[in-house]
Amino acid sequence: MPEQLPPPLPGLDDVETGRWTLVLPYETPPLTANQRIHFMARSRHVKTLRGTAAMLARAAHIPELPACRVTLTWFVQTRHRRDADNVVPTLKAACDGLVDAGIVPDDTPKLMAKLMPVITHRPGVRQSLELLIEAVPA
Repeated sequence: MPEQLPPPLPGLDDVETGRWTLVLPYETPPLTANQRIHFMARSRHVKTLRGTAAMLARAAHIPELPACRVTLTWFVQTRHRRDADNVVPTLKAACDGLVDAGIVPDDTPKLMAKLMPVITHRPGVRQSLELLIEAVPA
């Protein structure tokens, strides 16, 4: 049975909600579990994604948090079958970027709960990736 996570902390930035949504500049996940690319090319993708997530977090003025919950949502136009597990490498690199930005000191389970990526069908809207960060008590 999955562990119940506490509700977000009230009264933090982003208009008192303790929630921030970062729109990543990708239409499809840049890293997937099924990719078969050279390790150096993969390393470049990870470095770019980490840097992008860190830059977006700093630009959003997310304060240092005691702990957080992170959800990656991939908005798609078609109903093709997609495997949410396949997107986890993108989530991992983005979470590392949040640590680089100083949102939390580490991405250990005690400080950062990474929820399974969500794939949402939105016909007629450009595909996108969004990272939701929610403050939770430590």
